[in-house]
Amino acid sequence: MSLAVAGRIARRELRGGIAGFRVFLLCLALGVAAIAAVGSVRVAIQQGLEREGAVILGGDGQMEFTYRFATESERAWMDENALEVSEIVEFRSMVVVDGPDGPERGLTQVKAVDDLYPLKGAVVLSPDIPLASALGGEIPGAVIQQILVDRMGLEIGDTFRLGTQEFRLSAVLEREPDSAGGGFGLGPTTIVRTEDLAESGLIGPGSLFETEYRLSLPVGTDLQEMEDTAEGLFRDSGMRWRDSRNAAPGVERFVERIGSFLVLVGLAGLAVGGVGISAAVRAYLDGKTPVIATLKTLGAEGSTIFAAYLMQIGVLTALGVTAGLTIGAAIPLLAAPILSETLPIPAAFGVHPGPLAEAALYGILTALVFTLWPLARTEQVRAAELFRDASTPKFHWPRGKYLAAVILAVLALVGSAVMFSGIPTLAMGSVGGIAGALVLLIGAAWLVRRAARRLARSRIVRGRTALRLALGAVGGPGGETTSVVLSLGLGLAVLAAVGQIDSNLRTVIAEELPQDAPSYFFVDIQTDQLPDFLSRTRGDPDVRRVDTAPMLRGVITEINGQPAREVAGDHWVVRGDRGITYAAALGPDTRITEGAFWPEDYSGPPQISFAEEEALELGLELGDRLTVNILGRDIEAEITSFRVVDFSTAGIGFVLTMNPAAVAGAPHTHIATVYAAEEAEAQLLRDVAADAPNITAIRVRDAIDRVTEALSGLAAATSYGAAATLITGFVVLIGAAAAGERARVFEAAVLKTVGATRARILASFALRSAFLGLAAGLVAILAGGLAGWGVMTFVMETSYRFEPISALAIVTGGAAATLLAGLAFALRPLATRPARTLRGRE
Repeated sequence: MSLAVAGRIARRELRGGIAGFRVFLLCLALGVAAIAAVGSVRVAIQQGLEREGAVILGGDGQMEFTYRFATESERAWMDENALEVSEIVEFRSMVVVDGPDGPERGLTQVKAVDDLYPLKGAVVLSPDIPLASALGGEIPGAVIQQILVDRMGLEIGDTFRLGTQEFRLSAVLEREPDSAGGGFGLGPTTIVRTEDLAESGLIGPGSLFETEYRLSLPVGTDLQEMEDTAEGLFRDSGMRWRDSRNAAPGVERFVERIGSFLVLVGLAGLAVGGVGISAAVRAYLDGKTPVIATLKTLGAEGSTIFAAYLMQIGVLTALGVTAGLTIGAAIPLLAAPILSETLPIPAAFGVHPGPLAEAALYGILTALVFTLWPLARTEQVRAAELFRDASTPKFHWPRGKYLAAVILAVLALVGSAVMFSGIPTLAMGSVGGIAGALVLLIGAAWLVRRAARRLARSRIVRGRTALRLALGAVGGPGGETTSVVLSLGLGLAVLAAVGQIDSNLRTVIAEELPQDAPSYFFVDIQTDQLPDFLSRTRGDPDVRRVDTAPMLRGVITEINGQPAREVAGDHWVVRGDRGITYAAALGPDTRITEGAFWPEDYSGPPQISFAEEEALELGLELGDRLTVNILGRDIEAEITSFRVVDFSTAGIGFVLTMNPAAVAGAPHTHIATVYAAEEAEAQLLRDVAADAPNITAIRVRDAIDRVTEALSGLAAATSYGAAATLITGFVVLIGAAAAGERARVFEAAVLKTVGATRARILASFALRSAFLGLAAGLVAILAGGLAGWGVMTFVMETSYRFEPISALAIVTGGAAATLLAGLAFALRPLATRPARTLRGRE
């Protein structure tokens, strides 16, 4: 093989332009652009979180406590090491507004602040006044987010109550600098001064509140050293440390996961594009039959011809990848003004080399995987076969070295996806799903061709010339059946999977959960308020059920004497504080699966009954010892039983239950779930709030709506990724239709010669396209349904129900797309004169 000769051949071939490679370039550019754009946005958000971490957190560091304020020694350590310390108290409560029909109530997340808030960043209000002015006044001032202002019908200057304290709405809260660091909340924010809550009755022993102490540290402070020192001094007291290096862990984790998922969806788009790339290379090489035949006749080696066309593909791949990177880098920059206003966190939009390099690698490997096989044909096929214009090329397996190269390229592509995703199981599952879908679609294309051939010969289609011609074309060799079913089918399959998952999630939330869900969660019920609360609720004929439980918060700090995070990793049970309860006896619906519950009068060493499913995930066994920090006090207890805890009912459920003596004397409140008729909910809420203003009611339907809203955002983001895959599929579809135009010109000429009318030929072309689109849509529904079933059954662990509306839309869309593409490329064959076409093939 002579590389110099191959280089000269490639250079001369490229002088002819890229007419045969438009689909190749477009497919590659679209796939690379989608991955580059998603990756760039993900990195922009991550860098924004890193750069503005102090603003998002509200300080350089933060010490957080549950149910209590910092002790004197803890506060003294903060004052000694920080330039400034700002104290924030956060809890849920009810905004109460007196209306013409009685008091109206709305759930809110109260943020009580001091004069130093915010240490970093700025609060944006409407009207634009300083926060200190907004919170001052004879009647204490407050600022509330617009959504709650509108819901409660408030105007600037109106008064409302939190607990028993009256406040005046002085401004609308437009933006909090630290809102992203707080995570998911059930209600809009209300900001007041901590000192103004002194007489509200909302903060007391056992109340559900958290205190956050934001620290402004000297420049150059070693945050890791500060964390280690604080953890060493105060971790046993239940202190939790965060700093600007990880200001919004929930947001960062979400961005990382959704970004990785969308990149994997982009890989599905590249796989669709790969089908188009392969088809474009095959069509190009088929058009170069005379050139290849001539070169072989003149003595050129097969390896030289292979190298020449591989060089051409390499140059074109570089062009396609470069175009994709340019588009992918430009999209986030052009969308930056819109995204900056939409995102609740800062993002450092710019050109980020990392995601661009990742996208380029995926593009190059995809091009290599899908071009090596057709390129290998140039070395295998004999010159005599290449001169036979009318024959269909026979199938040849590539030589061993080319097959090995394809396998290595596939492994490199899969390995890259697993390495860059950061979530190996998701990456492997996605790659497996894409591969499975491709195999399914290839098998479906083979079945479609076989079925079409059988039908074309059957008696059913006798006398139906257009139908018989269409079936013969679909089942015939060398047609576009495989390309259309693969490209359009994979794009539609991704869209079908998204539709099935989204529909099933909405069904679970909207239909199944409310059948068993309570009307309200009531929290912060003081022990002395519980009898009156139960009397009001259980005495109401419209209330069918009331459940209560004592409520504490604690942190699992150790498992068998080892730090819990080292033993359990990042499991949600050991990530932050958890709800804890105590019970002397088993509830009527509680089922012990292993071990034994303590006797009602038990007063020995502390014992724990743990949720069975979470225990299996953590690897816990009977006899294991957990150290739980409750209000700064470490309690070491033995696990003596496992029980079933079903969180799907939205009722009361605790992972960890202790015997009463273990937490005797610890301040706590009670929570309750009330199951009532919908028409009785409003009066029930008014009565409870009137008797005990400190009790907070969380309407379960509102919480479900917030979850549904979040799922809608996820579904929308995934749908955009699926749409990019579908667009690539349409490009491949158009390419396949364009590539088959030459064959259709000849076919139309022959049919006209034997007497077929233009209408009959057009009907044949239309039926052919519609059949292929219908087949692609049906296979996509099957693949998407299987993917949806897998996600709902094994990931979401819930039931799956096939959703027919989106499925019908996909079948219709697939048939319509192929029909339009087929008709668009039927005009030239219909207009061509038979004599000229047939003379050109002599």
